Amino acid sequence: MRVAELADSLAITPDTVRYYTRVGYLTPKKNRANGYKKYDENDQQRLRFILSARQLGFSVSDIGHILAEADKGKSPCPMTRELLEKRLDETEQRFQETVTLRNRMKAAVDSWRSKPDKMPTGKMICHLIEEFSS
Repeated sequence: MRVAELADSLAITPDTVRYYTRVGYLTPKKNRANGYKKYDENDQQRLRFILSARQLGFSVSDIGHILAEADKGKSPCPMTRELLEKRLDETEQRFQETVTLRNRMKAAVDSWRSKPDKMPTGKMICHLIEEFSS
């Protein structure tokens, strides 16, 4: 199948197929007659795996490491578990930072409701921000 056919079969864009081909995760055969890349069922399965891994939060680099282990005939499962735990820790940290930011924003909104608007001066741009302390 060609790029567009593979993309359609997985409900993704042809650019996504081209990207994973460019980084070396897909290895289509090249048709000598017309130069088109031809993808097979193995490429489709591999791309389905890549898309599933991305949905779980694995980075493109992570996926490359997992595929490399599998391509060597080794089980990538231990590495996969370790990588996902690392990604979960990173996500948890970003989540906590987001909660902290959300709370700071809510405090600002509550504080600013009762404050008047002021014109900028040479020493002040927006007093709401400049006077805010969480």
